[in-house]
Amino acid sequence: MSKLGAMQFLLNWPPLISFLLVAIITTAVALAGLHLVRRKYPVDVLKENHEVASMIFNAFGLLYGVVVAFVVFVTWTGYDDATKNLQLEASDTVDLFYSAKALAEPTSKLVQQELIGYVDSVYRAEVKKMSREQIGIYSGGPLRKLLDVFNLMDQQSAPNRELYAESLKRLNNLAEHRRLRIFAGNNTVPPTVWLVLLVGGVITVAYTYLFGTKNINAQYLMITALTVTISWILLLIYILDHPFTGVSKVSTKPLAEVLDIMRTQSGPTQR
Repeated sequence: MSKLGAMQFLLNWPPLISFLLVAIITTAVALAGLHLVRRKYPVDVLKENHEVASMIFNAFGLLYGVVVAFVVFVTWTGYDDATKNLQLEASDTVDLFYSAKALAEPTSKLVQQELIGYVDSVYRAEVKKMSREQIGIYSGGPLRKLLDVFNLMDQQSAPNRELYAESLKRLNNLAEHRRLRIFAGNNTVPPTVWLVLLVGGVITVAYTYLFGTKNINAQYLMITALTVTISWILLLIYILDHPFTGVSKVSTKPLAEVLDIMRTQSGPTQR
């Protein structure tokens, strides 16, 4: 199942179901722990810890909250970058497609054909490989063919030198945005950070067992709210850390739109 592991099903399920499942499982474990602690230690014993435990809990909660907020920011930035770079990649492609019309034949038609092949490859194959973490920045494929076309082109025979230079610039932008899209699609949260997040979440919930209220139902509700919040944030981080996997993945609609435009402009032979 690749590096995604056994948790990949959470990405493939509808978000509502994934969040509900995670909330139910984590809340059941948290409440079971509270039930065991309250059976062994009465409220009067737990109240003796309130003064010291509350100060430590506030400090720990602050530190853990800062770490979680930072990881959410990093993963959301990566997800947003993946979205923007894919859109820019599609924009570079269609711009280069229109610029190629001013090149001499048969180079013009060849460039347009390679652009269509490139977008089709990214849309149908490369994005899927990214979801399985099977794509790298050095796997050229159709982009390499497109680069070879420009490398073999005689600059002196170009009817418009300025347009040729602009096409090369857009081609470089296309290659750069592809690399940035792949970079953004890679997992940004290392295992050590996941360890800190998961252990920190468990400690945060377990630490509340040191507090006792006369109405245990109220404490059940408070721990449920805390557990659901932490588990949902961690699941959100997991989803954002895999921008090209599952139902919440980055939309490939810009690629589909650009592909349709280029096929329409190139005529029925390219369909």
